[in-house]
Amino acid sequence: MERAWIAGTPAALDDAIAQAAGLLAASRQTLIGGLGTDIAGARAAIALARRTGAVVDHMHAQPVLRDLEVARSSGIMLTTPTEARIRAETLLIVGPDLDGVLAEFLQKITASPQPSGAEPRAHRTFWLCPGPDAAKAESAMPIRPIGRKARDLPALLAALRARTRGRQSGDGPVSAKLLREVSNALKAARFGVAVWSPAALDPLAIEMLCGLVDDLNATTRFCTLPLAPQDNARGVMHVCSWMTGLPMRTGFGRGDPSHDPWLFESRRLVESDETDCVMWISAYRAEAPAWLNPRTTIVLTGHDARFASPPRIHIAVGRPGRDHDGAQYCSSTGTLAAVTAAEPSEAISVADAITRIATALPDGAVSQC
Repeated sequence: MERAWIAGTPAALDDAIAQAAGLLAASRQTLIGGLGTDIAGARAAIALARRTGAVVDHMHAQPVLRDLEVARSSGIMLTTPTEARIRAETLLIVGPDLDGVLAEFLQKITASPQPSGAEPRAHRTFWLCPGPDAAKAESAMPIRPIGRKARDLPALLAALRARTRGRQSGDGPVSAKLLREVSNALKAARFGVAVWSPAALDPLAIEMLCGLVDDLNATTRFCTLPLAPQDNARGVMHVCSWMTGLPMRTGFGRGDPSHDPWLFESRRLVESDETDCVMWISAYRAEAPAWLNPRTTIVLTGHDARFASPPRIHIAVGRPGRDHDGAQYCSSTGTLAAVTAAEPSEAISVADAITRIATALPDGAVSQC
């Protein structure tokens, strides 16, 4: 099995490493994007960015930053996935499931065994504006859809919050009777959890939802649980935070790290020609976006990746938890956790590939934080 390609032609791994180092050394502004990798790979990528003055951005940075924006501006009352599964007897699911994480969460809730002595698992579940995912409301647990169209969610949240605070609201996406019924059920919850996929909600909707949860806590116990996007996005955010003090979409062009969600967005940088070299990392899925410039791109992804045009350098890397051991964000516990290789292979890890590229740079090996 080939492990590296140069312009679509199979090549020795050492040659691909050397050419990748040459591209980075000649670059005036490098973007290290994708960042679908484990903790070790993220550490290596951010250390390389610090040394080369590059920008780091995750493919799912946008939904992660939405939750972070609300937490920074108005606060957020969080719980853990484990506590939600064990103790919540009322669930409020909010918005559609664009990336599949809500469906996965519901499967785990219905499949996980109840610990001895624990309170009953959620027996009352409302789903606000599921949109095209309304069919997913049919599951092992009774789920009641409230509203349908995703675009009605902001108005529905506003009306529900007004009703919960004892205020009147005008005509909305659902009847006043149904709105009153849902509001009373939420206020009667012993322990409720609001769950959403951040890929489906904008910051204003998330802020409104968090305000609703704050209001409910005046009389009962209610928390929120934004579900983690795929490709270890939360894990990479943790690594970026402890290494730089900032989340992803951070650049090192001025020496010290600088965070700007618009300026350092991957696609914008590429399409505006503000970057002349991209290292795209996607260890969890064998793909790269079509908007990358293949002539100046180093891709670290699976060996079976298919490209419209072959990138300048393609190095086949292993998937954490399948090809090699690693550590990553665990959505079941809400923490970082070790993963063991299920099918160990000779595929190089992202961390090893980046370390070898960094070592091949003119001024020697990179040091990690």
